[in-house]
Amino acid sequence: MLIDSHCHLQHYAGEEQREVLARARERGVTEFLVPAVRLDEADEVLALCERESGVWCALGVHPHDAASWTTAHPARLRSLAAHPRVVAVGECGLDFFYDHAPHDQQEAVFRAQIEMALELGLPVVVHNRDSNDAMLRVLEDPAYSGLAVDLHSFAGGLEMARRAASLGAYFGVSGMVTFPKADNVRAALPAIPRDRLLVETDTPYLAPVPHRGHRNEPAFVAEVAGRLATELGCDLEELAGVTGANFRRLFARAA
Repeated sequence: MLIDSHCHLQHYAGEEQREVLARARERGVTEFLVPAVRLDEADEVLALCERESGVWCALGVHPHDAASWTTAHPARLRSLAAHPRVVAVGECGLDFFYDHAPHDQQEAVFRAQIEMALELGLPVVVHNRDSNDAMLRVLEDPAYSGLAVDLHSFAGGLEMARRAASLGAYFGVSGMVTFPKADNVRAALPAIPRDRLLVETDTPYLAPVPHRGHRNEPAFVAEVAGRLATELGCDLEELAGVTGANFRRLFARAA
């Protein structure tokens, strides 16, 4: 039984969404974490969690939307996070590849959500792209020493994995582990403790081999987990057990 720890199921709607979930369950994917990227998605995501068994969510503001953050957001997020299906704050973080918001604004909004997570006793689901140094500077801030972190779709390489692991971070391994050119992801695996590994699809993005060029979906987490098991020299059943236990430890409300 596998858990897809990061899938944007809100990109599918109606009957198509139900079909995507059915295909995943047929392949042994039993639970799903759906992260919002804007708070105006929250009602839709929460409705999905209430409607479908085994679906949990994270609520927050993505760095692409950092410019939308207002003084009203903390109270809104605090209220939403009281829902029992909300297991984390996020997806939040830094993205210096697309630069949809100034770097200082992205960091300020990221820190605001970290502080909210600490206040609420929840982990954060972290987005990081082309911002490794800035990301580590934030995560290594002594003020955040008690923070529980999911570095979603990790692609930071070996050195970042070592430093993040020393902070107790968890690592979401996505379809990138199957990409021929993603040697940095595979090279980082020895630095990641097995009790901090998660598997994810990042649906509808990053479809793994052999589904490259197609829209990703949670059923394909089986390919991600299969390749990760091969890289680690274990079987799929063992990997599913380990990553499932890690998911429940990190996202304690889902236990």
